Amino acid sequence: MAIQRMDNVGIVVEDMDAAIAFFVELGMELEGRAEVGGLFADQCTGLKGVQCDIAMLRTPDGNSRLELAKYLSPAASSDGPRNRPHNVLGTHRVMFAVDDIEDTIARLRPHGAELVGELAQYEDSYRLCYIRGPEGIIVGLAQQLS
Repeated sequence: MAIQRMDNVGIVVEDMDAAIAFFVELGMELEGRAEVGGLFADQCTGLKGVQCDIAMLRTPDGNSRLELAKYLSPAASSDGPRNRPHNVLGTHRVMFAVDDIEDTIARLRPHGAELVGELAQYEDSYRLCYIRGPEGIIVGLAQQLS
């Protein structure tokens, strides 16, 4: 038995509207928003009394999704600073292919995006960078060359 596909990546946020605006500016499409809670949410998360606002966004090709979650109950917790370095254990970024990396960076800056390092080029193949978006989320951008 094998997996069918990767369904989505989930990110917990405090400011849902800012996070949605950031990812919509990146080029994702908002599929919908909902509030979830109840027994199934408690069972799935291993938490009690879950009430959570969620937003589902998809890439323009429809193949990838990002689920943003804002916990109303129990309150979200933090295990450290949000601007952690790139080499911290655990999930550290989501990478998107873009057609114009400099334009994408410029459009995301008003939404709080900052370069983590520098815009770099890998051989004659890709231009790459990591940006830090809302909630300290690291987003990778890759532009294929020719």
